[in-house]
Amino acid sequence: MDLNRAMIIGNVTRDPELRTTTTGQNVCSFGIATNQTWTDAQGAKQQRAEYHNIVAWGKLAEICGQYLAKGRKVYVEGRLQTREWEAQDGAKRNRTEIVADNMILLDRKEGAGSAPRPTGAAPSAPSANEPTVTPIEKGMGDNEIRLEDIPF
Repeated sequence: MDLNRAMIIGNVTRDPELRTTTTGQNVCSFGIATNQTWTDAQGAKQQRAEYHNIVAWGKLAEICGQYLAKGRKVYVEGRLQTREWEAQDGAKRNRTEIVADNMILLDRKEGAGSAPRPTGAAPSAPSANEPTVTPIEKGMGDNEIRLEDIPF
C-alpha cells in the first residue's frame, strides 16, 4: 500500500495566480509558508520558515483565486508531485508542489480576497467529483459556537 498525502497550515505568501489551460481547465498556483519554532541547546528560541508551492485545479482553483490573498491563514490538503522540465538554457529543472484536494480558510480576515456571500445565499451542494471546501468564515447563524462559549 502506498500513501502520498500532505497537510499544511500556514500563511499565503503571494496572491494566487488563476489561469485557464488551452483545454479550458482552471488552474491556480500560490505559495504557503509554514513556521517551525524550537529551543536550541543554549535555550535560545529558534524559528525557521518552510515555503510550499501549491497548485489547485478545476472548481477548487476558482475558489482559491476568489478567496485567497497574501497573508491569509489556510489549511491545504493534497498530494506531493514533482514536475521536471528543461529550461531555455538547457539545464534540467524540477519543482515539488502540493496538488490541493481540499482547502479550508482559517481566518476571518475581511478585505482583499474574502468576498462575503450575499445574505441568505446558501452554498451549492458539491458533486461527487468536486473537492471539499469549508470556509470557516461563513457563519452558522444562531448556532455559531464562539471560543468564549467553551467552558474549559
